[in-house]
Amino acid sequence: MSAIRCCVLGASGFIGGQIVRAALAEGLEVRAVRRRPNAAGAIEDLNVEWMIGDLSDPASLVTAMRGCPVVFHAAGYYPRHARDIHETMRHGVSGMRNVISAAITAGVRRLVYTSALTTIGPPSDPNQLASESDFYTPGSVPNPYFEVKWAMEMEAMRATAQGFPVIIVLPTATFGPGDVKPTTSSILLRVAQRGIPGYVDGMINVADGRDVAIGHVAAAKRGQPGKRYILGGHNLSIQEVLAIAAKTAGRKPPRVKFSPRMVRFVAQVGNRLRRIPGIYHLLAIDSWQALDDTQSRKELELSAPIPFEQTCFDTLLWFHERGLLKRRPVPVVQAAMEPGEPQPIQGGTA
Repeated sequence: MSAIRCCVLGASGFIGGQIVRAALAEGLEVRAVRRRPNAAGAIEDLNVEWMIGDLSDPASLVTAMRGCPVVFHAAGYYPRHARDIHETMRHGVSGMRNVISAAITAGVRRLVYTSALTTIGPPSDPNQLASESDFYTPGSVPNPYFEVKWAMEMEAMRATAQGFPVIIVLPTATFGPGDVKPTTSSILLRVAQRGIPGYVDGMINVADGRDVAIGHVAAAKRGQPGKRYILGGHNLSIQEVLAIAAKTAGRKPPRVKFSPRMVRFVAQVGNRLRRIPGIYHLLAIDSWQALDDTQSRKELELSAPIPFEQTCFDTLLWFHERGLLKRRPVPVVQAAMEPGEPQPIQGGTA
């Protein structure tokens, strides 16, 4: 019996590239879609069928998807410096509709859509962690990213209601090797370069990109259309995240505590200057929260997540090997932690 072929939109990106690796590991044949002919991201070493496709070109998407019963839509739209919220919404929703229309035309049986943790709202019960049943309220966060991701997810749900099976996955703050731009993992890089002097109170759920990719493949197999699945890892305080990253990098952890108001001000200035990638996310720092991924782990049969210490080490080592970080990270088993700080686990790839 021949292997099942799947199509990965956004294969040259961080999460898309990891999905390709996870799919190949499961014995699937992969058709990898990219916008630029020479873009291979972090998977130039893999045996895949590359194709050109663009979310604004439905015909190219149909060609890329045809013959693939499973499609992973990880070609994320990130309005980093959006000035016109209406244009941002139009662009994101139009791309999502093109993907769904192309998938229907191509005869796709299952579409796994990579949404975002921003579509998760605060918990309805203040004594519980937020979960898939908690939805973002449009207009509640002054950030176009939140609005467009919510609108795109609604398109996915509408498609399922009309009979086309879309499974929605919600990766939390994702770090890991293979973050080619880099995106979220740039936080670890900045910590290693002493670029983050302080922290702010708050909790966040962090995940390893390799676990997130495995979650995508599991969702394609076991996920229920129309349902949302949080692909998370560990609930940590922001101070813990930065402290673990600093120790892995062989640096002292940030000691200064900033107020949320100060962080938002810095984010507003940085966003206008357009000099720090991803700083616009700090505008919504009040909405960061711990998450409950129990449903996903049970229904998708996911294993225990990779320890965050391991993720930090592997990510910084990946940056080091590519010349983005001069100093080699410290294997977590050797990282000397001070009393009261998060303790490392043994492990680490050389």
